[in-house]
Amino acid sequence: MTRQPDPGAGDKQVPAARNSGFALAKRWGPLAVLLAAMGFAFSQGLHEQLTLSNLITQRQNLIGYVDQHFAGALLLFVSIYTLAVALSFPGASLFTIAGGFLFGWIAGGFVAVFGATAGAAAVFLIARSSLGDVLTRRAGPFLERIGDGFRANAFHYLLFLRLTPVFPFWLVNIAPAIFRMPLPSYLTATFLGIIPGTFAFAFIGAGLDSVVEAQEAANPGCAAAGTCEIAVSALVTPQLLAAFFALGLASLIPIVLKKVRAR
Repeated sequence: MTRQPDPGAGDKQVPAARNSGFALAKRWGPLAVLLAAMGFAFSQGLHEQLTLSNLITQRQNLIGYVDQHFAGALLLFVSIYTLAVALSFPGASLFTIAGGFLFGWIAGGFVAVFGATAGAAAVFLIARSSLGDVLTRRAGPFLERIGDGFRANAFHYLLFLRLTPVFPFWLVNIAPAIFRMPLPSYLTATFLGIIPGTFAFAFIGAGLDSVVEAQEAANPGCAAAGTCEIAVSALVTPQLLAAFFALGLASLIPIVLKKVRAR
């Protein structure tokens, strides 16, 4: 006896295909958009626009705009900072210095912390939804053991990575997503971990105007011409980096005590 085809089978397959397509778009769509935006931004050289030279050249216009539209300037700055972190632009310290330069070290430090945390959260969520399961399934035994150790002490490990400027900021955004770190712990460790460095760079930015004035005295007209010789490396001292590293080591003390007690 020949079995007659089910006339409703095709209708059942269409919603299933649609659901599968929607799931794929939901999973990989944000990553595709982020990568496309990164490719466009880098191809247009947008990451090269924020330099100390450009900041000094435009400082009068920028300060004038901030004086007239302080709240709007803060909102615009934190939006640009968030986008720059999400697109993994290099030189986040320059953004923070610019914040201190334009708004003072207190306001500039706060908006930089919020912008960096928001941008890092966006990268974390996209990486976790798109890459987390794939990389976890394909991880070898060694990476899996690292993941187990990281998850057991995720907050303190991430706090260490945020406090010490050893690894690139974008890499630290992605690694916890691969190890399935909870979002609340990620946000808290990120927010707290970047506070010391952010306010230190904002404080440097707040004093940048006096450095420019000294350059102007030695080389009149260099600010407008963009030829003032000021390097970020000259503003960030080895003592400052050593202080960040010491704070990072202090954040690992609870992990060491935990292991000692377990033994």
